[in-house]
Amino acid sequence: MTLAPLFVPHGAPTFALRPGAAGAALAALAASLPLPRAIVVVSPHWDTDIATVGTADRLETIHDFSGFPEELYRLRYPASGCREAADEVVATLAASGLAVREDDRRGLDHGAWVPLRLMFPDAEVPVVPLSIQSQGGVHQAWLLGRALAPLVERGFLIVASGNVTHNLRDFQRAHLAGGQAPAYVREFPDWLAAHLAANDLPALLDYRHQAPGAVQAHPSDEHLLPLFVALGAAGDGASARRWHAGIDDYVIAMDAYSFTPQTGGRA
Repeated sequence: MTLAPLFVPHGAPTFALRPGAAGAALAALAASLPLPRAIVVVSPHWDTDIATVGTADRLETIHDFSGFPEELYRLRYPASGCREAADEVVATLAASGLAVREDDRRGLDHGAWVPLRLMFPDAEVPVVPLSIQSQGGVHQAWLLGRALAPLVERGFLIVASGNVTHNLRDFQRAHLAGGQAPAYVREFPDWLAAHLAANDLPALLDYRHQAPGAVQAHPSDEHLLPLFVALGAAGDGASARRWHAGIDDYVIAMDAYSFTPQTGGRA
């Protein structure tokens, strides 16, 4: 069973309370899939110097935010880990030549549990968290995905969570301007979609210099790095499909993608 790696939005933490159209799209996509052996989830909110795999049996729901409605802090996602699956992730990364560590205490930050709670609400699939290395930029994220590629053919689902635009300072500006979304919130996602459809990897890896509004869309690019993990995990010549596009909170593009390997796959 081959499952196409996914890039999904996690929006603001309140996405968990008001999932809207993006949440419905995530739920519908997950419902169309056969159950994976395990989910490898990549979130920008777990950032380490070396790729680190979570190996805990029970994954704590981490509320890594402040100043939000109290009901948000009461939400839990009762995910289980799987030592066998985690060991396979560690071995696969190591076999690619990447340095790798293990963490037997790491739970799921909101970048991981918010979309997973919408996609797999019964928490019936074991989850293996995997960190990003933002200091390595997009090329490092793509290499991390390439290292995960063998798992795609073994029934693992790669869920990379982030946002196609992520500039929280612009949220306040947009709010004061009456809810007007800045132009880059549409221009940058459309550029990204076009170059993903064309499989133009050189341009994508150089997006900060080539894409319109790139630096404004991502003052720091940790929230886009998971997309490159998913892209890399699908292998050369993967087919990108944008199965949801929209804007939440004026400035957060909620686009979602599947990357189907050349050999086929679901999603």
